[in-house]
Amino acid sequence: MSRPNPLAAGLMARCPNCGEGPLFEGYLKVAARCEACGFDLRSADSGDGPAVFVILIAGFVVSFAALFVEVAVRPPIWVHMIIWLPLTLILSLALVRPLKGVMLAAQFANKASEAGRRDV
Repeated sequence: MSRPNPLAAGLMARCPNCGEGPLFEGYLKVAARCEACGFDLRSADSGDGPAVFVILIAGFVVSFAALFVEVAVRPPIWVHMIIWLPLTLILSLALVRPLKGVMLAAQFANKASEAGRRDV
């Protein structure tokens, strides 16, 4: 059996070890173990990485689109609020789960772990 690409598995919220079991128990809570292969996922920690990438990606998309609409159409400010605030929320919620999966999978692929007392 060939090993899956961990980053592709993480993007699809699957176990980076086998690519079969779910990576998350809830929306963002990492599962304790993979249901398919039994891989221990408790030590996985993505930190603030996914939030940073969500801010950069969603911020760029929404800022560019808002500036383009402002220059092209010049709508009133309430139109901007109605369009861009919900879009920012939707885009952020849509990106955070796959990006967290990719960050956790990258940690697995690079055999990285959080430094502990015994590592110092």
